[in-house]
Amino acid sequence: MQKYYLLGSPVAHSLSPAMHNCAFRALHIDAEYAVLDVTEDDLPAVIDRLRSEGAAGWNVTMPVKTAMHGLCEVLSSSAEIARSVNTVRNEHGVLHGYTTDGDGFLRAMQEEGFPVRGAQLTLLGTGGAATSILIAAALENAVAIKVFYHSKSSRAAMRGILHRLAKSTKTKIELEALSDEEALQKAVDTSAVLINATNVGMAGTALADSSPLPPSIVLPKQLSVFDAIYNPRQTPLLKMAKEAGCQTANGLSMLLYQGAEAFRLWTGREMPVDTVRREFFS
Repeated sequence: MQKYYLLGSPVAHSLSPAMHNCAFRALHIDAEYAVLDVTEDDLPAVIDRLRSEGAAGWNVTMPVKTAMHGLCEVLSSSAEIARSVNTVRNEHGVLHGYTTDGDGFLRAMQEEGFPVRGAQLTLLGTGGAATSILIAAALENAVAIKVFYHSKSSRAAMRGILHRLAKSTKTKIELEALSDEEALQKAVDTSAVLINATNVGMAGTALADSSPLPPSIVLPKQLSVFDAIYNPRQTPLLKMAKEAGCQTANGLSMLLYQGAEAFRLWTGREMPVDTVRREFFS
């Protein structure tokens, strides 16, 4: 039996084990997916153990995605740019690192009919999900992306990513402070899609009942709004956008498709996404 895992902390709440084990059963693959609660300090020892045990692969979530980058021998281009890894394939002890969040984002956008290639986008956030979305959208040739950051430290970290990304894309990327309401209003007025990649509005957090947008921001009805949060399915931001007449989508499809890409990298087979969707996302 092949063994797969999710590494991070906390991980007990994750939908990934149910999603991947459903896919293994549907395709009659002799494999099992489980979770391991792992901190950054624990990670090197855990990776050594998984390598020696012959674990076939694993997903990585916060807070160990950046540390995992430094433990892989081979990296995909997007993982190298992001300096972050969320999927690892173990090939006879050689660890191949990938970031599949961007792939999940692009497939979700395609499914919803939201434009990326040739479009102007507004992106809220600079964390791991935001970075993956930014890289994927830029490599997909979005014409321009306005990235809104919360703090000066996150702005500084994003500059390094933009420097590496500039070698692979001509997408115009600008950084703006989320506190600059005039710049934010101008961005949503001229963008095709607004993307929330912060955790503001996520269930179980102190900001669950909040929107990442200041109350003064007015959303034009021609704007499409994507919230990478999937719990709850309708965040305060999405409720605001629906009331404005915008087309909206939550992060469930992105979650499903990033998992599907990891599944393909591990098994060489396509995840039966319709089966998984019916069982866990209906």
